[in-house]
Amino acid sequence: MKRVVITGMGMINSAGNDKESSFKAIVNGECGIRSITLFDASNYSVQIAGEVSDFDPSTVMNPKEVKKADRFIQLGMKASKEAMEDANFSEIDSDRFGIVSASGIGGLPNIEKNSVTAATRGPRRISPFFIPSSLVNMLGGFITIEYGLKGPNLSDVTACAAGTHAISNAFKTIALGGADSMLVVGAESAICGAGIGGFAAMKALSTRNDDPQTSSRPFDADRNGFVMGEGAGALVLEELESAQKRGARIYAEVIGFGESGDANHITSPVVDGPYRAMKAAYEMAGKPKIDYVNAHGTSTPANDKNETAAVKMLFGGKENCPPMSSIKGQIGHCLGAAGAMEAIICVMAMRDGVLPPTINYITPDEDCDLDYVPNEARSAEINTIMSNSFGFGGTNGSIILRKFK
Repeated sequence: MKRVVITGMGMINSAGNDKESSFKAIVNGECGIRSITLFDASNYSVQIAGEVSDFDPSTVMNPKEVKKADRFIQLGMKASKEAMEDANFSEIDSDRFGIVSASGIGGLPNIEKNSVTAATRGPRRISPFFIPSSLVNMLGGFITIEYGLKGPNLSDVTACAAGTHAISNAFKTIALGGADSMLVVGAESAICGAGIGGFAAMKALSTRNDDPQTSSRPFDADRNGFVMGEGAGALVLEELESAQKRGARIYAEVIGFGESGDANHITSPVVDGPYRAMKAAYEMAGKPKIDYVNAHGTSTPANDKNETAAVKMLFGGKENCPPMSSIKGQIGHCLGAAGAMEAIICVMAMRDGVLPPTINYITPDEDCDLDYVPNEARSAEINTIMSNSFGFGGTNGSIILRKFK
């Protein structure tokens, strides 16, 4: 199979509106979680989220097109623009350049808005842009039109594992010769009444409305649910020889991926599924020394306990496990965008030799007993990283990235 490398990256989330400001804030342990402003949440049990601020979609899209695209698409366009500029193509072979878009839910705010319109004002008042603005694969549709990408146009909709699965999907396409370059874009914006209300009804969200900054507490004994985030991450993946031929800056190489299903419960995670996904990625990569694990680490009681157990199973006990941390305390859980953004954080961590911290780690949990890089970043030599994403429906993904030398 052909080797696959990363040559461009872009990101936007509640910590920053580009990859560098986001990474700096995350490493510094800054928290972007605040009271919700995107809708009136005063009557909701959950009133906090990691919202993107100071973002004008007309800076990355034709203003006439903005109304045709849900916010998740707008955020995806922003991350994609940064990634494509970062990859610095002088020209592209349109037929050999494709995309994999990813989102857990897609245009939920527009679904909510037009459902209310249909119920209160009648079906004739539904926007003609409703359907194309809401479909997950329209994220890829808008972006391919913008850049003239005529290669494979694919989409992953695997809940909170979607961003990581999109990287796996792009890897497969390039490795098997289906394209020379693939743009991976994970985007999510589900901070609306239906989104917050729906997850709150499941008792999945933290209700620390009076203390947003410490509401997300991955691996802490007092964690009580995840905090919704929004944002987008984009990565340009290329076949190695093609990237070298054009003199591209190569950040990292994708050397392994693993995918699995729990076949257990639609929302409750288990240990076996994540373990098998990590094991498959680890074995595909040739069982390298892993210097750091980017955890799914959602701040929910079950996930953090199970992920810890699965990591210990993979490495043969606590004493053999590498440092592991979660950045969801800083930006919340961005659902289908999480895996793409966290892969970018991993690459930048290798570049700068720094382990991002797990913030709000205050009270140790006997079931979560690994080195979670608590509260402060740590300098380290990092050459190989595993990044995990798990989703509702029992879908799991893990990738392994190696610094390119």
